[in-house]
Amino acid sequence: MGAALTLARALGVNALIAAELLPEIEAVMVRKLNEQMAERSTAMTPI
Repeated sequence: MGAALTLARALGVNALIAAELLPEIEAVMVRKLNEQMAERSTAMTPI
C-alpha cells in the first residue's frame, strides 16, 4: 500500500482518494490475472 500511495503522490493524485480506490483496482487486477493464468493453463494442457 505504501508504494501505491507513493506512486499516487508522485502522479499528483490525492492520497485519500488513492487509498479509497486501491481496493477496487486491486480486485480487478487480481481477477484479470486469474483469467490470464487460467487461459494459459488450458492452452498448455494437451487434449
